Amino acid sequence: MLTEYFGGRYNILSVSDHVPETRFGIWFLNTNTWKLHVISRALEDLDRLIGAERPNDPVIVDIGCGFGHSLLMLREWAKPSRLIGVDVDPVALEAARCRASEAEVSVELVNAPAHRTGLSDACADIVFCHQTFHHLIAQEEALAEFRRILKPDGLLLFAESTRAYIFSLPIRALFRHPMHMQRTASEYVALVRKAGFDVPDAKVSLPYLWWSRPDLGLAERWFGRVPDGKQEQTLVNLVARRL
Repeated sequence: MLTEYFGGRYNILSVSDHVPETRFGIWFLNTNTWKLHVISRALEDLDRLIGAERPNDPVIVDIGCGFGHSLLMLREWAKPSRLIGVDVDPVALEAARCRASEAEVSVELVNAPAHRTGLSDACADIVFCHQTFHHLIAQEEALAEFRRILKPDGLLLFAESTRAYIFSLPIRALFRHPMHMQRTASEYVALVRKAGFDVPDAKVSLPYLWWSRPDLGLAERWFGRVPDGKQEQTLVNLVARRL
């Protein structure tokens, strides 16, 4: 299976640039769990963090749009004047194109890595980067690219799994990631700030969703054991403004 994904049609970039998904990962990215409990929950949290700051009729760039599920949600959420999906995998992009066409959603799709999108300077009001960053090797370069394509005061909506989650046994067994690039929540926040973004503490959220927990939330569901807040954070969502 690794030969297929590191040497076959999913080897869009060299392994030094991007680590492709496993067969299981590709299947999971098209499940209702991914759409409802991962993308939708992240977008709801980011919407809460944005509050009244969301621009009207924005130009939105979805970095790592994959199979297009997030594109449809962003169209419903913000009614953008222009919606652009960027992904390194042409197979996923073709699925996104078909999905958008069936839903009669107008999108522009770009086959490119996150750190070299080819988009023009200051073209976007919002960059949406959801569960994409932990796949990347060129993380600092990607953030520089996000800043370049954002308009002054444009918003980066950033939602990621942290090192604690990516290093958990089920994720290590079922998915593939560049393990040496994984970061804690505080490290991600610091990295975004260093890249030239304003990230107030009030615009950072650390949800502990059931699917990111070692027991998949069963202790709380079955025995009412609510997390005490002392656990290592598994997710970080933030809204950053381009300086």
